[in-house]
Amino acid sequence: MEDSMACSCCRPVIDQNFYYAGLKFTGPTFACAMSNILPAMTFVMAVIFRMENLDVKKVRCQAKIAGTVVTVAGAMLMTLYKGPLMEMAWSRHAGTAAGAEALAADPSGRDWFLGSLFVVVATLAWASLFILQTHTIKQYSAQLSLTTLICFVGTLQAVVVTFVMERRASVWTIGFDMNLLAAAYAGIVTSSIAYYVQGLVIQRTGPVFASAFSPLMMIIVAVMGSFILAEQIYLGGVLGAVLIVIGLYSVLWGKHKETQEKDASTKLSLPVTTSKGDVGPATTAELEIAGAGDDDTEHNKK
Repeated sequence: MEDSMACSCCRPVIDQNFYYAGLKFTGPTFACAMSNILPAMTFVMAVIFRMENLDVKKVRCQAKIAGTVVTVAGAMLMTLYKGPLMEMAWSRHAGTAAGAEALAADPSGRDWFLGSLFVVVATLAWASLFILQTHTIKQYSAQLSLTTLICFVGTLQAVVVTFVMERRASVWTIGFDMNLLAAAYAGIVTSSIAYYVQGLVIQRTGPVFASAFSPLMMIIVAVMGSFILAEQIYLGGVLGAVLIVIGLYSVLWGKHKETQEKDASTKLSLPVTTSKGDVGPATTAELEIAGAGDDDTEHNKK
């Protein structure tokens, strides 16, 4: 119960509230760019809490480190650099009035230092959720029950925080419109389903592997926005997407090599009965002899 309270406090309460506050003070571009340091922050925390083995001499560790850095760099490039406009057939005639208004907005009245601090705290809470969820799954492996506890306790904590911070009754008004759809989607998809799938991935691969895919949502949003909303795509977005794909491939390759090494070491440590009757860790030759003996026994039975 304590672990679920800590998980729900990190993501649904601290992360979302501080991120929205930072978004208000800084703007979507800066907030999105800062939140893309999530893979690097998760990797550092996983190393500190010894959830990831860091041996810089091994190529797989170098691949994971380089992939994390390249992924974050690609996400930052995709967010902060525009470059020339890429002409797409489906978005060529789209209006750019909203984009011009966004560029003309004056951010001088915003508190950028406080806003950036809020976004950093939100990203830190999100990374902490990966670490806490990894620790909790080892003791409580029922993913659906854990997701239910996180969402339920997070709802109670968010209600308490809202009662303390907001004095107006109008903040509880949603209505049967797009606001209700947005709230339902955020609660069902981005919270419940996302926590459950995230827990399954963490249980199999660890926190760093799960967080490495977070910058990929920028590519998905850009592609869907171009097709559905006819938004413009710039050269910076294309270059950033390429870097993200390269970084993710590097992380996946390093994780694949690490899994292969673990499987090989597990096979070598399996106890077998040798020809002398002793039981101990099996070597490769002993495993081959034991396998051959099993095959002969099956053949004699037939």
